[in-house]
Amino acid sequence: MGNKDKKAEEVDSRTKTEIQDGLDKSNAFKGTDDDNGTSHKKNTRKKRSDRAGVSANDDISGTGGSEKSKRIRREDSQRKEKGSSADASEVRRRRPPREGGKRPDRRNKEEEYDEIRVFEELELDEEDNMEKKGTKRRKRKKDKNRKGMKIAAIVFGSILGVLILAYVGVALYFDSHFLFFTKINGTDFSTKNIEQVESYMKKQVSDYTLTLDKSDGGQETINGSDIAIEYVSGNKLKKIMEEQDNFLWIKSLWEHPEIEAEIGVKYDAEALAEVVANLSCMNPESQTASVDAYPAFQDGQFVVVPEVVGTQIDTEVFNAKVAEAINGFQPTLKLSEIGCYILPRFVSDSPEVVAAKDAMNSYLGANITYDFNPYTEVVDASVISQWVSADGEMNVMFDEGAVRAFVKALAEKYDTKGKTRNFTTATGNAVTIEGGSYGWRIDQEAEYNALIANIQNGETVTREANYANRAASHDGNDMGSTYAEVDLSTQQMYFIQNGQVVLQSAIVTGNPNKGNGTPQGVYSLAYKALDQVLRGTKQPDGSYEYETPVKYWMPFNGGIGFHDATWQSSFGGSRYQTHGSHGCVNLPYDIASQLYQLISAGTPVVCHY
Repeated sequence: MGNKDKKAEEVDSRTKTEIQDGLDKSNAFKGTDDDNGTSHKKNTRKKRSDRAGVSANDDISGTGGSEKSKRIRREDSQRKEKGSSADASEVRRRRPPREGGKRPDRRNKEEEYDEIRVFEELELDEEDNMEKKGTKRRKRKKDKNRKGMKIAAIVFGSILGVLILAYVGVALYFDSHFLFFTKINGTDFSTKNIEQVESYMKKQVSDYTLTLDKSDGGQETINGSDIAIEYVSGNKLKKIMEEQDNFLWIKSLWEHPEIEAEIGVKYDAEALAEVVANLSCMNPESQTASVDAYPAFQDGQFVVVPEVVGTQIDTEVFNAKVAEAINGFQPTLKLSEIGCYILPRFVSDSPEVVAAKDAMNSYLGANITYDFNPYTEVVDASVISQWVSADGEMNVMFDEGAVRAFVKALAEKYDTKGKTRNFTTATGNAVTIEGGSYGWRIDQEAEYNALIANIQNGETVTREANYANRAASHDGNDMGSTYAEVDLSTQQMYFIQNGQVVLQSAIVTGNPNKGNGTPQGVYSLAYKALDQVLRGTKQPDGSYEYETPVKYWMPFNGGIGFHDATWQSSFGGSRYQTHGSHGCVNLPYDIASQLYQLISAGTPVVCHY
């Protein structure tokens, strides 16, 4: 607490003591008054004191107090003026009896008011002093806080300054030294200067060896002594140091600079070429070519087969990388990591390979089942996949030639027209039959077009092939169980229906002696007609070689067919050799009539010896 505050407290204490002594004297004097008067004065003092207590916080100094203290002073002044005149008249009106011959002193009441007023002003002054003291304390606290902040700012600034100076100092250091974690050609030269690096290089050059790590796990070496390697001082290290940003040295703590550079060396290039030529990895016989990734059919779909990296060396790249490694004092050269091998053009995730795979799979949606009752042939993904391929550029091709080959293979397997057949006659004899127009024959062109359409449309369908000729069956004998048989040797005709002979007759066939022998083979009845005229070759004069009217006409081989022959006096035996026809099969009239009723267009006709 300041001296002024102590003096103020002493003054306040003396003033309070003096006022209290005055009050004690006044009370002693007032003790001579009557009980009513004493009580009234005490109550008045108490009320005033209470009001003074309420207004204790007001400033009553008269020079800068509050509005409340000013109001109290005004009221007190007015009270004095009123009190003087009122007291005088009241004393005249109610003059109290004297006690002991003495009249009460008129000044007692005025003194009482003055004492109360002084006491009130004193209390107000005390409160004002306390307020001022609080303000001073707050000011001292605020000043203290400001002082603390200034000290903190000074400390922080000092620390920051030290850190900045330290950072700049390190930056200046790295102006002539390599940054933290700096590797040159795989060797750590952190915080080293150029002289230290060159000293290291000179020590290492005599024992230098370049190790080649091959893709198969093997190693080969190139010794510096074999190529007469020497260290040559130069400006390359200086240039590297100049290129580093020493004021950003802190980045090296996590970026770890790795520098690949040629460091002043010289060697015998011819000796190096000879050493390289003798390396086992450069032997063509030990090299294997890389294989591109490609689509292949597996498990019902096309998938990408991964590429295969071979051991075929790219000579140009290899020589350049070896020279670079030697110039940079690199201890190891991993051939697979630096592109020394001829790599595949396409890898598994190459867009070209993926697109080709997808395009090829688009052909596999079709499923065509051929009905060769009782046999079937299926064209599904496993078959179609053989017709789809991708070239070296991953262009997808659909092999139409392969589709034609497939159709041709179907024809060769199921066509019977014109082929030699093994046949069992009605009499149980086994014969071989050649030729004829009867049998299955696939229309290959029509079938190729139909199959391509099925595949392109991704259809699933069961159907017959497109036929140019049809037969009765694909199972065993393509003639089925209903057909006509002509035995040229025995001159007999049989009609077999559902495996049973229902008609048999002797016949007369073509005269072989006149070149009109009936051809063997299997044929199909073209049609049947009644009341026809059979004519021979047309002559120059417009007439025909012959004209023969018949009732029943059933052709099966061009102009050769079954018909009635009423002009024949007999049938069978050897009559055909002397009275044979122009190739037709002559029948007795009644037999011709019966056959006409049994046979229909398309019925097989077997002619054999």
